[in-house]
Amino acid sequence: MWENWTNFVLGIWLVIAAFIPGITTSRTGSLWNDLIVGILVAIFAFIAVGAKKAICWINGIMGIWLIIAAFIPGIVANKTGNLWNNLISGIIILVVGLVAALQKGAQ
Repeated sequence: MWENWTNFVLGIWLVIAAFIPGITTSRTGSLWNDLIVGILVAIFAFIAVGAKKAICWINGIMGIWLIIAAFIPGIVANKTGNLWNNLISGIIILVVGLVAALQKGAQ
């Protein structure tokens, strides 16, 4: 269960980070990417607390997207802030989502 709450907090972080000037800029896709993905990660993580393992896989997919998005020039606003934010957040969301899905599958 801690896995879903971890992803929930990371989803909220992405929403907050979307408005931090050193991480994203509002004139690029980075703001919208972080905002939309953050909201979706938080929603799916909250639902996954009491749901089946299929929901947990969705956050794993969102993590994969964040990792890919870190290297898309139209989404990454500045190489220092947004790249590392998306990359680190994506890796953690992916790993935690996979752990949550595998643990729910074992129950």
